[in-house]
Amino acid sequence: MTDDVAAARAAAEEKSVFSHAPVEPDVTAAYGDHPDQVIDFYAPRGEGGPGGPAPVVLVLHGGAWRAPYDRRHISPFAAFLARRGFAVASADYRRGGDDDSLAGRWPDTFDDVAAALDALPAFVRELLPQADPRRTVLTGHSAGGHLALWAAARHVLPSGSPWRADSPAALRGVVALAPIADLSVADKLDVCDGAVRQLLGGDEHFAERQPYADPALLLPTGIATTLVQGRTDLDVPQVVAESYADAAAKAGEMVGVTLLEDVAHFALIDPGADACAVVVEEIAQLAW
Repeated sequence: MTDDVAAARAAAEEKSVFSHAPVEPDVTAAYGDHPDQVIDFYAPRGEGGPGGPAPVVLVLHGGAWRAPYDRRHISPFAAFLARRGFAVASADYRRGGDDDSLAGRWPDTFDDVAAALDALPAFVRELLPQADPRRTVLTGHSAGGHLALWAAARHVLPSGSPWRADSPAALRGVVALAPIADLSVADKLDVCDGAVRQLLGGDEHFAERQPYADPALLLPTGIATTLVQGRTDLDVPQVVAESYADAAAKAGEMVGVTLLEDVAHFALIDPGADACAVVVEEIAQLAW
């Protein structure tokens, strides 16, 4: 595929995914005092599994950890999952600061993802009585894929980390979609215009903070993990996912990698795209 064709595909996917109107949740709950510390909940609809309580999918949106991109752009994907029989929780979190070009906040972004995951079971029991919090799958797209992999690895964070958990999260698995899964490789590729380095606070802090934030350094997790990646992704190239999978293998852990032909970055979360159906199937394989 030529560069022009790949760029055209990427532009078409981006246009399509942002053409969907945001879908309002059934209920929203706050896990903190900041306006971004909220989780949208979508009750399961339709027939999506073998019956019984619905599995829970916690969704973490992407957007290069930058402030302009919140959970609303992934709400059509969250609603799509709910129509397939999942109980869905779509969590927001603090992102870049006053300058919309900045990626992430240290430590706030990580504080929020950890807090949202910890708060989820109680919220599910209260707000989604038809769901089973013991069958939770964590998914995220792009920067949200990074956060999903990171959240599942909190029990292997370095000692002394404020986010370290005493035991693995109660997850059936993680499905990371075009994730920024290896911060070193993504930084070298300048993924999302320097977002990785900004997330960790710039050149001054990158090396010291990377062991606390890079999923590729937090292995093995012991949690079933699948990466779904478009082969023609120009935003987060395939090599980033492959590098994470290689790191996992070296740590003695097998990570599934599903590569989709003629798919770029955004089709994975576009309910109108065939790739989205593949994502749902990957989630279902872990959830049910």
